[in-house]
This record gives sequence, structure tokens and C-alpha cells, in this order.
Amino acid sequence: MRIVIAPDKFKGTLSAKEAGEAMAAALKGHDVKVLPVADGGEGTVQVIAEAMGARPVAIEVCDPLGRPVQAEFALAVDVAGGGGSALMEMSSASGLGLLKEEERDPWSASSRGSGELLIAARDAGVDSIIIGIGGSATNDGGSGLSQALGACYLDARGVEIDEVPARLLEATQIFQDLSLDLPSITVACDVNNPLLGADGATRIYGAQKGVVPGEGDRHELRMEHFADLVADELGVDYRDVPGAGAAGGLGFGLMSFCGAQLRPGFELVAEIIGLKEVIEDADLVITGEGCIDAQSLMGKAPAGVAAMARAAGKRVVAFCGRLNDAGSITESFDAVLPVADGQTTVEMAMKDPAGTLKNKVARCRLMLEEWSQ
Repeated sequence: MRIVIAPDKFKGTLSAKEAGEAMAAALKGHDVKVLPVADGGEGTVQVIAEAMGARPVAIEVCDPLGRPVQAEFALAVDVAGGGGSALMEMSSASGLGLLKEEERDPWSASSRGSGELLIAARDAGVDSIIIGIGGSATNDGGSGLSQALGACYLDARGVEIDEVPARLLEATQIFQDLSLDLPSITVACDVNNPLLGADGATRIYGAQKGVVPGEGDRHELRMEHFADLVADELGVDYRDVPGAGAAGGLGFGLMSFCGAQLRPGFELVAEIIGLKEVIEDADLVITGEGCIDAQSLMGKAPAGVAAMARAAGKRVVAFCGRLNDAGSITESFDAVLPVADGQTTVEMAMKDPAGTLKNKVARCRLMLEEWSQ
């Protein structure tokens, strides 16, 4: 039996690779291929880097509050003699995980460190950059990133404003360095939010970054001012493009200042690892993630795997830590099998996530073998 195991991470417990290996261990004796997947959130670039055999490069950049922090990108050398690719996560430089909860300050937090990562990758001589933009601590529209790339913000008196994004509302002019010579940049994105409005960066994601009740309008006004300023000064307006609101508007900033292309993270990962071709040659497809719920159907990796499997006429099974809203989800899969199933509690599973997942798959082995026929 040829089985493809293509899981996303089990957030907080197992990486996609670890989850895949745990499931594969329960299916010894079969022809099992593990292909970790991701959807553009944190961990996406790690999946791509491992698939491409990239090596890590550590540099010092600014964290969201301007303090020095060690960040990483990965280099995948082109064996044909080109410059290769750089792979990076914006969260490495500008992520929420770099701040304590009491340090969250979305009015001042800057994406400048992510721009410094881009510059370091350019200086490494690469032909292309892939950047994942999940998990940001910022809500600055990419204005901080643009400063690292040489953009200069001036107030109405022509005086330069260094305190971006905190004083962004005072900016009336942008001077952009036109000699950056950046390589092509592809953004792996896991959301389709525009920059502004009820579904925009501030309204949907602001609270998790520290936007307190009553402050949303202020943040929205600043983001709108920035979008207007970019349109007036740079002659481009990406505020309504799906994904512009990702990572506190970093999607918008990367398109505006870098000419970046936004792509759905799962689509990009699947293309790089050749998932479609492997699924077409399989008898059964297995996917999974930590929690499967209604949001899993909105561009998340397991739903992407399921759609690809269905298109190829293959059965697809998902394993997960928890299953919520089962009625609206199971139509996309032949079965969704939670580890927390009555025999095993969430607390029990958390003590040994890999072992618990392996045991769950082992208990379902006979069913999986029957479905592959």
C-alpha cells in the first residue's frame, strides 16, 4: 500500500515533520512517504527549507521594539550555478513570540527587522526570496520594513521622521531608495484579509497584538493614512488586494515597496514539494493538524491536501488533536480522527504528543488498510 502522509504542524506540540514521522511509525510495512506541508503561517519556511536542503544563516536585526535579536534565514543554493533562493519567516525578526505579553505595543512595534532580513538575503546574492509572514507582533503596514529598505518619511515641514510607525500619522512625504536592486520576492500568506475595514488587519488581528478596546479606530486611521500616503507618493494602491492585511499589513508593505507577489502558502508549498504528483501515485492520503475546525476549511493546509486528494480520486483521512464543529468539516474528508477521543484526553495527549498520535494511527491501521484497497 502506497500512503502519502502530508500533515501540518500540531501547534504547540509537534512540527509537521515530527507529526508525519509519528504517523509513519505506526504504518511500518507499507510504502509510506512523509511530505510535511504548511499554509503560510509560522513554520511554512521551515517546511520549504527542509524540502530544498537549505542551510541556516544567522544575523542580528532589530526586534519589534528596536532591540537587537538573532534572526535566521535559510539559503538554498542553485546547483545549476545561479544565485539560489533565500527563505525566511518574518516572525524570526518581527514576531509576537519575541515579546512578553506585557511588552506588546502595536502602536510602536516595527517590522524594520524583517526589512533587515531582506537586505541580508539580497547581499548573499540570491535570485529569489520566499518570505512567510505569519505570527507578527506588528500593525504598521510594513512601514518599518520600508525604512530598512531606505524609505525616508518626512513631515509637513520636510523634517525626517525616525519614529515609524509611532509618528506615521505626521508623515506627508516618502522618499524611496531606487537603487535597492532586490531579487524577486514571493510572500507565503495564509490569510486573504484586505488592509482596511471590518475584515482588515486591525479589526481582525489587532487584539492579539495588543490593540486594546477603544483604540481600534486610532490604529485604523493610521493604516488608512499610510495607504493614502503610499498611493500618493509611490503611485500604487494594494489596500484591497487579498492578503494585504496579513501580518499587520506587511503584505501591503511588501507589495508596495518590493513589488512582491503574494501567494497562498499551501499552494506554494505544494508546488515546491511536488505534492500533486505524489498524491496521484498513492493509494491513500493522510493529513492532519493540531485542531481541525471550521477555520481549517479556509485555506489551511489539511483542507488543501484533502482537495488535492479528492481531485485525484483518492481517499483522504485527517488526524488531529481536537475536532470541533464536526458536521461542517467531515464532508471534506473521508474521516477526521481526533486523538482526544474519549479514551485519551487532551491533557494525556499533551504529555506525549508523538507517542499518542502514533498510537491513535496504530489503532486505526486496519481501517486505513481497508480504505486503501
